[in-house]
Formats: sequence, structure tokens, C-alpha cells
Amino acid sequence: MSRWRRRLTGSALAAIAMVLLSPGVAGAEPGVPVPPNDLLTDTGKGDVSEADRDFVVKVRLAGLWEMPAGELAQDRSNSRRIKSIGRDIADQHQELDELVRAAAKKLDVALPDDPNKDQQGWLDEMREAEGTEFDQIYIDRLRAAHGKIFPAIATIRASTRNDTVRKLAQRANQFVMTHMTLLESSSIVDFAALPTAPPPAPAAASGAGATTQVVPAANLSTPGPSMNLSLLVVIAVAGLGVAVFVTTRLVRNLGSGRHRRATPS
Repeated sequence: MSRWRRRLTGSALAAIAMVLLSPGVAGAEPGVPVPPNDLLTDTGKGDVSEADRDFVVKVRLAGLWEMPAGELAQDRSNSRRIKSIGRDIADQHQELDELVRAAAKKLDVALPDDPNKDQQGWLDEMREAEGTEFDQIYIDRLRAAHGKIFPAIATIRASTRNDTVRKLAQRANQFVMTHMTLLESSSIVDFAALPTAPPPAPAAASGAGATTQVVPAANLSTPGPSMNLSLLVVIAVAGLGVAVFVTTRLVRNLGSGRHRRATPS
């Protein structure tokens, strides 16, 4: 009986070790989901605020200068990577521009046909530069612009009451995230030049006499692979204990049955 118990226990430990040491379990990172845009309606239903209208205009303005900026990247840059980034962003803005024009028509929002004064100035900078100087201006200007519209999109996506604006904001967010990633893949973004985020506002007290509870910083961090692995170990040990207990009871019951059958009545 002890020999079978040792074999069962050894097999259980080996199986648990294989699971815990598997790279796919210990270091797995789930895929990033893509928001299901088709689940959102796009009928123009819902009140349209001034912020909504301003957002639609800003999306249009972004394309009006980033599309010609992408074309300039083909002529003024000597870097294959910068040319590729410029071409991809310009092509994607053409698609986004179709979306924003359709939304504006549905909502009766007047759209501009030319970049604003600041955007014209950025384009003029690019026209006067070439080579690595152009690359730096192109990447920094576009990255800074995307950083400004990024929080604006989040605000509209979270607050708008109009379903067409909501869907446009969700789609625009996906484009902006892609463009920021493409720009940063150039490895020449001047992150030190980006504006500093404002300090967080102090948390409001929930009631009179409320006290602030200090939470250790370690408790605020997102659990990493090491914590996940520790949790797996605890679960595995608990499961092993249950398995050994059940196996022991089963072996004892089998032994008792054999003993009763072997004893004369």
C-alpha cells in the first residue's frame, strides 16, 4: 500500500511541476482585445454637445495636416523607416477622414477644408527641412499632436450622449493609438519635450471626520508574473493535499475490504 501511495504522490508532484515550470503558464501574456465596433450603433441618436461638435472638427483637422505631412516624409526623409511611418499614417488618415465626414454629414457639423494656423506652421517647418532634421521635426510634431488629442478622445468616448459621436471616438482612439506606436517605433521621439501631466487632485473625503488610510505602495501595484506564480504554487499545494488525502482514504478502504474478505465468518 505504501508503494502505491508513493507512486501516486510522485506522479501528482511531477504533473504539478510540469505545469508550474511551463513558460506558457508562468510568463504568458494575454492578447490585447480589439473593441468590437460593430456592437455600437451609428444612427445619430442622442443629444450632440458643443464638445462633441468640437471633437468632430478636431478629428478632421488632424487628417488635413497629417496626410500632407506623410507625403512630405516621402520626399524630405532619407530614412526608409520614416518614409514607411509617414505612408502608413497618411493612408490611415484617409480612412479616418471618410469616417469623420460621414459622421459630420449625419450630425450636420460643418467641417474645415484647410489645416489651422499651428498645423500650417508645422508643415512649413517640414518643407524647410530634410534628412535627419526633417525626421526629428516630423516625429516630434506628430507625436505631440497625438498626445494632445488622445485625452480629448477619451473624454468624448466616456461622456457623449450621441451614438454616432461615440462610435467615431472609439474608432479615432484606435487610430491614434496605432499612430503613437508607429511614431515611437522610430526611436527618435523626444519624450523629455512632451508636456508633463498635471498633478492628481487629492481624493475627496467621503464624509465628515473621514480619515485617509495609507495604503502601502506594494499593494497598489499590479500583480506580476512572480505573484501569479506564487498563487499557482499555493493552489497546486492545496490540490496536492486533497489528492493525497483522497488517495490515502481510498487505499485504506480497499485494504479494509480485502481484510474483511480474508477473515473467516
